[in-house]
Amino acid sequence: MERVEIRVDGMTCGGCVKSIQNALVNREGVSSATADLDSSMVAVEFDSGVIQQSAIEQAITDAGFSVAA
Repeated sequence: MERVEIRVDGMTCGGCVKSIQNALVNREGVSSATADLDSSMVAVEFDSGVIQQSAIEQAITDAGFSVAA
C-alpha cells in the first residue's frame, strides 16, 4: 500500500468532504480516503499495482474539485 496527500481546492463544507471521500473509496485499488476541510488535504491509501496517483487526482477532478499543484 502507498499513501499520498493531495491538496484540493474547492472544498467548502462537510458535503464536499463526503463527495471527495466517496469518489475515491469507490475506485478499485483505493483502501481509504480522508479529506480534511481545514487543511484542504486529502490523504489516500491505495494499491499502486491497481491504481495510479494520476487516476486518483482525476477522480477528484471528476467530482468537481481542483487538485493544487
